[in-house]
Amino acid sequence: MFQATRRRLALWYTAVTAVLLLVFASGVYLYVRSTLIERIDDTLNHVVEVVERSLVIESTTTNADQFRINIEATFRDNADAVEDDHIDLEWFSPTGELLWSTLSEPLGLLVHPNRTGETVKVIRDQDAVAGQEDYTPLLLRQVTERVEVGRQVLGYLRVSHPWFEVTKPIRQLIFDLSLGTGLMVLSVAFCGWFLSGKAMEPVRESYQRLKQFTADASHELRSPIALIQTNVQVALTDPELLEASGAGAKYYQQLTVIERLTQRLGRLVDDLLFLARQDSGIVKPCFAACPLDALLMEVVEEQQLPATEKNITLSLHLIEAPESHNPQLIEDWFTLQGDWNQLVRLFTNLIVNAVHYTPHGGKVNVELTRIASPLATRIALLQVKVSDTGIGIPETALPRLFDRFYRVDPARTHTATTPVAIPTGSGLGLAIANAIAENHHGQIQVESLLHQGTTFTVTLPLNTES
Repeated sequence: MFQATRRRLALWYTAVTAVLLLVFASGVYLYVRSTLIERIDDTLNHVVEVVERSLVIESTTTNADQFRINIEATFRDNADAVEDDHIDLEWFSPTGELLWSTLSEPLGLLVHPNRTGETVKVIRDQDAVAGQEDYTPLLLRQVTERVEVGRQVLGYLRVSHPWFEVTKPIRQLIFDLSLGTGLMVLSVAFCGWFLSGKAMEPVRESYQRLKQFTADASHELRSPIALIQTNVQVALTDPELLEASGAGAKYYQQLTVIERLTQRLGRLVDDLLFLARQDSGIVKPCFAACPLDALLMEVVEEQQLPATEKNITLSLHLIEAPESHNPQLIEDWFTLQGDWNQLVRLFTNLIVNAVHYTPHGGKVNVELTRIASPLATRIALLQVKVSDTGIGIPETALPRLFDRFYRVDPARTHTATTPVAIPTGSGLGLAIANAIAENHHGQIQVESLLHQGTTFTVTLPLNTES
């Protein structure tokens, strides 16, 4: 229980930290990316402004009111400079025709003014690209400026910057953030495991002290209860003491009640001691080869007397192995690895309950069979069904049936023809049965119809191959 809680705490620490780191890394990524794009756009706009100031504008020979750009005079000294800065310039005529460029080949993109910057994808040659699976399109960041004098458009200036100037540092940033986030998550997972262990230590110590106290208290209670019961039994078997008291019948009745109550209290202490030891792990089950058919025969034989007193038919039905199986396998058909004493207690509790809550003239049937696991066909299971024709259990009570100290309200099962079975136990019998089944890696299921009967199904693994 503590290890599972510790794991959950460590996982929560790690998950919360991972989410926070992911949000932080995403914020850093978006901030750096937007900053890089803004810097490139500012650079491109600055180049546009510089080139615009260096444009050589001349009047046309035919009309003094018309102007044109002297391309040779304007761009003759710009090619080397812009190439060194990884910036390419293109000059287009007012109709969109490419007149001058620092690129080795035209991009083939339509011209449209854009001062805010845009990212474009350029595919050089469609025929060449069709045969290359690893071809990567060229990505550029561009700013396009329309150059005007008055209302006359002289042309378009387009400035391009390679997009890898953004993707290269961004990829490195993603790698660094991923590596840093991964290392931080691993570190937090280790620290979370360590800190959750530290946090669980006082809880574990308190829990262990409580369990130890319960076990010790239950153990210490057994001695005075045993002494009281012994003295009462001695008094009941000594007629001279009863005659000397002057009211023998009255004292005998009172002592009988005391004996019955001490017996009930002793059973309650034994049950509490068993559950406390199971919870704290003080006593481990002693597993050995356990023939379940022989065990059930003993338990059924022990309960025949109380069943006969109520005129209840108590029977045991063993579904034997088919004759086609290996003789050695048939001999150990109902043998599993388990604790004999605990299994006796489990099935005794179930059969005692079935006999107690079955009215006179009813039936209690115990059936033992071997089945295959629905999850793993190579693992065999032993299934024991304890069925009765008793008063049944209300559907609303089934989910809490295995809770400690829980007992079904007798008024809910009372009818005019069926007498009420008054609970005489402490409400720990089924809880103990469930704990024993879990110790053997098995489970208990219950099906019940009110006023028709109840069936408890216990499934236990053999821990051997079929």
